[in-house]
Amino acid sequence: MIDTILDLAARIDELLWGPWTLVLIASVSLYLTVRSRVFQVRGVGKIFRTTFGSLLRGSTAAPGAGAASLEGDGVAMEERKKGRMTPFQATSTALASTVGMGSIAGIAAALSIGGPGAIFWMWLLALISTITKTAEITLAVHYRDIDETGRIRGGPMYYIRRGLGWPALASVFSLAIVMNALFSASLLQAHTVGRSFLASYGANPYLVAGAMTVVTAIVVIGGVRRIGRVSEGLVPLMSLVYIVGGLILFVVNWREIPQVFSDIFQYAFAPIPAVGGFAGAAVMQAIQAGVARGMFSNEAGMGTAPMAHATAETAHPFQQGMWGAFEVFIVTFVICTITSFAVLSTGVLSSGESGIELVILAFSSVFPEAVAGNLISFCIMAFCLSTQIGFFIYFDTALVDVFGKAATRWFRFLYFVPPVIFAGVADVDRVWVFANIAVAICAIPNLVAVLSLSGVFMTLMKDYLSGRNQFATQVVDVSREYVQG
Repeated sequence: MIDTILDLAARIDELLWGPWTLVLIASVSLYLTVRSRVFQVRGVGKIFRTTFGSLLRGSTAAPGAGAASLEGDGVAMEERKKGRMTPFQATSTALASTVGMGSIAGIAAALSIGGPGAIFWMWLLALISTITKTAEITLAVHYRDIDETGRIRGGPMYYIRRGLGWPALASVFSLAIVMNALFSASLLQAHTVGRSFLASYGANPYLVAGAMTVVTAIVVIGGVRRIGRVSEGLVPLMSLVYIVGGLILFVVNWREIPQVFSDIFQYAFAPIPAVGGFAGAAVMQAIQAGVARGMFSNEAGMGTAPMAHATAETAHPFQQGMWGAFEVFIVTFVICTITSFAVLSTGVLSSGESGIELVILAFSSVFPEAVAGNLISFCIMAFCLSTQIGFFIYFDTALVDVFGKAATRWFRFLYFVPPVIFAGVADVDRVWVFANIAVAICAIPNLVAVLSLSGVFMTLMKDYLSGRNQFATQVVDVSREYVQG
């Protein structure tokens, strides 16, 4: 039965990731890049001052951000805050769903399928799609909804419905998010941890998946605020541990840096032959693997991160949108690059392994085997657990959008089912097909919407950069008077 499902998924994956999908992704990103006059490059200083710089200054929100939307209906301030996050908590939650197994096991799987050239296409996608993530987050904050209890929900389904008036497409996106959450987040996160602990400690993957499910349930029952607090504590720690481990590997293998870069650029435009257990890869395989796994890891254009960012108490939609650009930089150009270098500089690609086993093998060639196993197991457990927790916000938002609040009471428990069913599947690449499908069915309607609302995004961008702040969140959250596209 499971083999039949996996075979069907492979055929759907091949259909969804044809050339036309790659053209759509590239076209939207290039269009926004040109229309914004390459803001992700010329505005890089402002992006880092507004995001990382605000952390150094000890400030993550402008005074009074969202204040108008917190008053006027007699509901206690603390009660209303349970349904929203600070900008850094929102970013940490979004990072929790990106700096996960997609940045470690996903990149390793991309290398095993597409070879070193896949990394070039991952980098290129990240460079041009940074503005796409900024745009979708900006739109999500602008068109978000605040209910009578103060709970904020937002995302592509809201800007598709409110900005474009296309309820059918909004429902398609929400259903896609439900599938994405069930298979890409819930299933693959636990599956990756299970494979890691099996390789390092011989642990039963079903027990590992079950334990992760219980911990996730305990956190998400506490609501958005608890998810935000767990994410802002866990994400920086786990990222720092992995980055330090990766930098040590860089230092040890520094002589391999020129060859690694040579392979990445050479095989981005030429097929790579089979070596050892590596089957070789054509150029199109490199492009598909790099784009699909790159989008899965940084979520630019996928439409998921905006649902976390929409809950932020922020002064202006574009201000929060710049956190999206910061996320792409951290995820792709730091964490994913560390994973890529670890695999390529140690020569383990020829081993025939894939996914998390390939990363463990790479780190084991530099660190003692026990240290490598413990290091990667900790990072992958923390990364995947944070992703599983953070993605529940997306799952809940999509369920409410499609079925309404009352109908979702029992549906929410479906989130915890797939990890246990598929925990024992050993073929990592076959399971990763679910991630490719999930990315495509979310990205396609979202990219269509972002392209259609590009004029609204440009208006919001100019409104913030000019200092007029006509569409500040504390104004629009109350007035519900949106930019006319």
